[in-house]
Amino acid sequence: MSDFLRIQDVSVAYGDIQALWDVSLNVEEGEIVALIGPNGAGKTTLMRAVAGLNPLKSGGIHLGDKALHTLRAHQIAEQGVILVPEGRRLFGGLSVLDNLELGAYSKRARQVRAETLKLVYELFPLLADRKLQRANTMSGGQQQMLAIGRALMGVPRLLMLDEPSLGLGPLVVESIFETIKRMNDQGVTVFLVEQNAWQALELAHRAYILEQGRIAGTGLAQELLRDDRVKQAYLGISPAAEV
Repeated sequence: MSDFLRIQDVSVAYGDIQALWDVSLNVEEGEIVALIGPNGAGKTTLMRAVAGLNPLKSGGIHLGDKALHTLRAHQIAEQGVILVPEGRRLFGGLSVLDNLELGAYSKRARQVRAETLKLVYELFPLLADRKLQRANTMSGGQQQMLAIGRALMGVPRLLMLDEPSLGLGPLVVESIFETIKRMNDQGVTVFLVEQNAWQALELAHRAYILEQGRIAGTGLAQELLRDDRVKQAYLGISPAAEV
């Protein structure tokens, strides 16, 4: 694997309120990297910064040798950096197919739209069955599938997922995480923000912990699953409970 996404000393502020302080991390090509931490830690802010939706106060973000922090959001998407935002943000009054086709708006994605749509339908057969259904009439889990499918239509080099399990039942969550693994097996690099730390660490290769806008820890995901501090703070397991 090689360096792919590099976030270097990134700080982000909302007016006078600083949300991120000197955050540095990297995602290597072919990895799944999880970002875990408490609510309000700045996880979504960092995702939005990579996508060009939050300007940087300082620092830099690179994809390979391309400086993403010098580009606008649509130009970053053209580079293949695609965000599935928290809350999905679908076009509710449009059909499943319309939402998917809107995901292929960039020039590089339009050129292979038919082939990509076929792959999305293979990954999510339900979307093919309901391609004419309005997005806002679907269940939460079905909408999450559509949001991921729409992102895949952009032919991502880096797929960023912000809280993909939020508000979904256990069986749906399991299905979504299995799909993320299948996408990674097919070569998609994944950067994942997830409140369900246990499932995130089970899925990821490596992980970072973000607390109060700063990186508070990092390591191989399986090692973090065995770390007493991580167990107690994020997995709800106290050392005494394992005795």
